[in-house]
Amino acid sequence: MKRRSFLAGLAATPLLTPIFAVGCSGCSRGESSASGSTTGARASNGPPPPSPVDPDNPPPVGDRLELSEAEWRARLDDAEFYVLREKGTERPFTHPLNGEHRSGTFYCAGCGAPLFASTQKFDSGTGWPSFWQPIETGRVAEESDTAFGMVRTEVLCARCDGHLGHVFPDGPPPTGLRYCINGVSLEFVPTSD
Repeated sequence: MKRRSFLAGLAATPLLTPIFAVGCSGCSRGESSASGSTTGARASNGPPPPSPVDPDNPPPVGDRLELSEAEWRARLDDAEFYVLREKGTERPFTHPLNGEHRSGTFYCAGCGAPLFASTQKFDSGTGWPSFWQPIETGRVAEESDTAFGMVRTEVLCARCDGHLGHVFPDGPPPTGLRYCINGVSLEFVPTSD
């Protein structure tokens, strides 16, 4: 059985769904929570802060952003906090960015760092946005992940250490890599024509 089919089937297994579940079908930035509601409520119950993304002035490679847990809870909605700060995983085929095909850039939803270009995105069939490489060297970090009895390589935002997903060696040329990324950890900005 191919890894993609296995992972998609594993995520759909009722006994394991809590491991992978973030909430709702069709989750998008600011519209879901880890509990499955679609209220968009932030942990602080206040209005959402402005997006950290500034396409005209992205943070330079090597820039760091460190916030306290309380500051992250105020900045992120429940689903974003669950994935980015608690290393959660959204359910496959639930986030609109999985089907995003416009030209543009994918940024970290937590800190606004540019992470992936649309030209590096491909349809992996796994249910999560997938890329064959980051937008540039130094934008993502990788760490060994042995959770759930598996050995995987975790992908983190190099600026804020936010959990993005995992990278696997079964992607397309030219790298042969598949950066399997949670849509809730990304914010997409289309290219203006």
